Amino acid sequence: MIVWVASFSRSGNTFLRIVLHRLYGVRTSTVYDVKTHRRRDADVDEDDRAICLVRDGRDALVSWARQTSEEDPSTYEDELRSMILRVSTVGTGSWGTNVLSWVRPSVPHRVVLRYEDLIRDPHAAVTPIIATVAPTLGPRPEAAIPSLDELRGHDDLFFRRGRTDSHQDELPNELHQLFWSRIDNQAAMALLGYPKPHDNQALQP
Repeated sequence: MIVWVASFSRSGNTFLRIVLHRLYGVRTSTVYDVKTHRRRDADVDEDDRAICLVRDGRDALVSWARQTSEEDPSTYEDELRSMILRVSTVGTGSWGTNVLSWVRPSVPHRVVLRYEDLIRDPHAAVTPIIATVAPTLGPRPEAAIPSLDELRGHDDLFFRRGRTDSHQDELPNELHQLFWSRIDNQAAMALLGYPKPHDNQALQP
């Protein structure tokens, strides 16, 4: 049985897989754990189960652009703009099309896990989802899950800030508007319940 661990880049996939390993002993090499940042495509059977990890697209894109511009921070805004404008129909694709490919249509065997819930209480967030997609797995009673602060202490470049709403002080107004100009982003954000700022509300100081 395959259970996909699917998310757009920088949406918490690595942290989720650490949680799954600590709680259930699941490793990437097992059939229960197939990580992907790709859009749902022909390699994913319609009946395949999946954990669809979702994060506010603005936070995910900001984090990814910071990661890819580590060697030259001056390229950050160019990287971010390029990511927002992605139109590829294969591979990762844009944030909106990626998310929509996994969460639509809504089916019981593709379960949505919100990044905010995962980092707030990993055990409570993951346990009912695993009961749905991989019910034969049982949690380890002695499991200890590292906090993001602990992981950041080991690798502060990869885990970086890890908080919600990080776009608020990292996403320039022009690029914030560009993000919302995309129909796929609008649809995915609305479906996930992330509100669009009012037209008369400043997107960025």
